[in-house]
Amino acid sequence: MNGASREALAAARERLDALTDSTSVDAGSLADELASVTALLHREVGLRRVLTDPAQTGEAKAQLVQRLLGGQVSGTAADLVAGLVRSRWSQSRDLVDALEELADTADLTAAEKNGSLDDVEDELFRFGRIVGSDTGLRAALTDRKATVSAKSALLHSLLGGRANPVTERLVTRLVTAARGRSLETGLESLSKLAADRRNRMVAVVTSAVPLSDSHKQRLGAALAKLYGRPMHLNLDVDPEVLGGLQVRVGDEVINGSIADRLAEAGRRLAG
Repeated sequence: MNGASREALAAARERLDALTDSTSVDAGSLADELASVTALLHREVGLRRVLTDPAQTGEAKAQLVQRLLGGQVSGTAADLVAGLVRSRWSQSRDLVDALEELADTADLTAAEKNGSLDDVEDELFRFGRIVGSDTGLRAALTDRKATVSAKSALLHSLLGGRANPVTERLVTRLVTAARGRSLETGLESLSKLAADRRNRMVAVVTSAVPLSDSHKQRLGAALAKLYGRPMHLNLDVDPEVLGGLQVRVGDEVINGSIADRLAEAGRRLAG
């Protein structure tokens, strides 16, 4: 993607990260919903063009999405798609490509949350190697005359119970909705997404007052240097912190708040 589409996709990735960082959002279900919207917009070329028409206001396009998807998908999915169409896109196809990537990323996030992302990445790589060495299997999976149900059944016989459910979902979507991509290209893209996802960490930062942009940038850079990986900040405000910060990265908590320091001083005095 170039220009406006690249910027729009970057913003959409951030919104998806913010949503899936919440424990109340089922990333796997969100992935299925985004995939269904991807299929709709791939099929309905006219609708896709309307939703990416620069002559229409972003709000008008967002309202159209809410009317079309309301009751069909969750409010979370509808809001995410509405945010996408508020952005400008260089080409109408870019919107569909972005939705597809977000659906795949949501599934990978589900794997990340249950601790199986490394397995999914490895399985995607190994499946690509198997397909590359088995011309008969590749022919069956790319046969344009074969039905979606037939391809899904074949993949389930290969992967069901042997691979992570996320791997099976990702590969099944790729095979049954290739959208013009080769199987090899699609598997490479999925593997790259998994690798990118694995290299990202999330820090839950609680502060007494909202952090300034410069403070967020400095904190993010410091944490990335400390952990040796890119860091996404999930920000929360709690007046009871009284000052300073509390940072949680995975199971590790870095306490730097005044409240924690007072509590520790009290414990020492009591001891």
